[in-house]
Formats: sequence, structure tokens, C-alpha cells
Amino acid sequence: MSETRRFVITGGPGAGKTTLVGALAEAGIRTFAEAGRAILRQQDAIGGPAHAARDPMAYAEAMLQWDMRSHAEAEGHPGPVVFDRGVAELVSFLRLIGRPVPAHFERAARLFPYANPIFIAPPWREIYVHDEERKHAFDLAVAVHDGVRGAYADLGYEIAELPLADVPTRVRFVLDRIRP
Repeated sequence: MSETRRFVITGGPGAGKTTLVGALAEAGIRTFAEAGRAILRQQDAIGGPAHAARDPMAYAEAMLQWDMRSHAEAEGHPGPVVFDRGVAELVSFLRLIGRPVPAHFERAARLFPYANPIFIAPPWREIYVHDEERKHAFDLAVAVHDGVRGAYADLGYEIAELPLADVPTRVRFVLDRIRP
């Protein structure tokens, strides 16, 4: 892996990733939001096709473009940068929904590297809740977790599992590993 200072927080839905990324932003770390939820909201607002429920491949392509743009936007930032999910997630997403993974997704996962470790939030039933965009069962959260863990491991990344702990503890866990 490169000497990049771009870190990823990943895992299944409802495991506390976005809350942690928000807390890291409050602690002064440059962060980038997850592509998936933003794209779903945008596509719902315009009745667009790039939605997981309407056209999963168009949705995946939109997420890829979003993630590559975020990656480029982080270029040259002097300190660590944290992403709520990353490019490799898309390979896992397509595998999970039983779609073939286009070669350009595989290439993107290798051409847009992140720093080690990749932080993964394990499934955590006690904090898992449904909302407007998260309507699926907890077992899907487990499957997503397992898929993204495998996708990053296949790319040679080290995985650091976040503790099942409160937000300040998780913030310290990440900061201790990303600050020089």
C-alpha cells in the first residue's frame, strides 16, 4: 500500500460508522461522507434511476464516481483523512447482490488506495436501528460486514476491528492509530 494518509471506516449498516466519522470530524479530522446514502437521497429527490432499488448497476457507478472524486479531493491534505466507506466496498456490494463485478471496479479498488489499517465496525445488534434508508434486517448487516471485510482483506489491507464501545472510546481507538 502507498504512504497515503487516507483511512476508511467500514462495516455493515447500523454499526456506528457514520456516528464515529462525525465525531472524528468534530475532533478536527478531515472526513468524507458515505456515497450510498447521499446518492439514494439525491435520486429519490429527482426520481432518478441510480438507486439500489431501481438500477443497482447505475447506483454502483454513481457511488464509484463519488468515491473517486472524494479520494481526489483528499489529495494533498496535510493530515489524516477519514472516509465513511471506500472504493473497495463497491466490489463487495456487487458480489452481495449477485452481480458481476466489472473490471473497472476491480481496477479502481487498486488504483485508489487507502492507508492501513482499514477500520471495521462489527455488527452490533444493540445499536442497530431501522430508519428511512435502512429497512433491512440485521442479518443483512452481518452479510455486508463479512463482505467488506473480505474485499479489503483480498486487496491486502490490514483490518482493525473497532471495539463495541461508546463513541469517545472509538474515537480514541482510531486517533491512536492514524495520528503520527
